[in-house]
Amino acid sequence: MSTPEHDNSVARTTRRGSFAILVFWGVMLGVLYLGFSYVEQRQQAAYVAHAGDQGELFIPRGRDGHFRVTGEVNGLAVVFLVDTGASSVAISEALAQKAGLTGGQAITLQTANGALPGRMLRNVPVRAGHLGPAPAVVAVGLVGLDEDKALLGQSFLSRFDIQIVQHEMRLTPRL
Repeated sequence: MSTPEHDNSVARTTRRGSFAILVFWGVMLGVLYLGFSYVEQRQQAAYVAHAGDQGELFIPRGRDGHFRVTGEVNGLAVVFLVDTGASSVAISEALAQKAGLTGGQAITLQTANGALPGRMLRNVPVRAGHLGPAPAVVAVGLVGLDEDKALLGQSFLSRFDIQIVQHEMRLTPRL
């Protein structure tokens, strides 16, 4: 037969054991979380554009096969999707408003999804990575991308020699 003291001792031991198991699994989950966060940060760092020794810009190919680089349009931070087939830098109307880009010439944008109304502005300062700012033609009216995204087209890219080697695009300023 068990005594009340023995029952209390068993209950305390059970509570301590349960608490120890909870602490153990909490620590294990924390370690796993930190480990996966570290791996994710390292993987993301592999997709960040960087400057070369000769002033060139190296842009790694993303997991989806596209080249992306941070930059600016009229001083407003954006993430560019490099589009060597686009004749100009293209942005949404919302991004244009945030960047203070008003006016321009009415145009019809020819896209893969058909014709869209838009407007064109000239001599807009554009920067990609450390390159620029350089005056570029910017088409306003892009649809389908997030508000802080834009296409980096030939009105900016034509100033550079472009090479794609393996999984990296290199933009070298022309002299």
